[in-house]
Amino acid sequence: MSIQAIDVLYTAVATAENGRDGRVATDDGMLDVVVTAPKELGGNGAGTNPEQLFAAGYSACFQGALGVVARQEKADISGSTVTASVGIGKNGNGGFGLEVAISVSVPNVDAATAQALVDKAHQVCPYSNATRGNIKVELSVV
Repeated sequence: MSIQAIDVLYTAVATAENGRDGRVATDDGMLDVVVTAPKELGGNGAGTNPEQLFAAGYSACFQGALGVVARQEKADISGSTVTASVGIGKNGNGGFGLEVAISVSVPNVDAATAQALVDKAHQVCPYSNATRGNIKVELSVV
């Protein structure tokens, strides 16, 4: 599998200090958060964690992709929501892996249209394209 070149339009920059027990901040200061491991992974849970940040980014990105597809299809997605649930666990190779469940609500279209929009958004979304073939991603329309 070859790596596809892209025409970069924007680059986000973030720096982490002390991994899961520190902080992460963007170079523009718009994001600056305490990072701790969740209690389920032995941390104190007093801050956010990389899985929450990934879920936030993926859900926002997928919502954006849904908007792109909806404009192309002239579909009304007002009031829609995207929820990303990111799980972390041991992968059997001595390391850890992720899995994602994307749940989408599109109240102003019928179920078949909503499913078609979600399927197309999954092809457009950069997070979906980055994870495709690497981790399990499940889509559901609620």
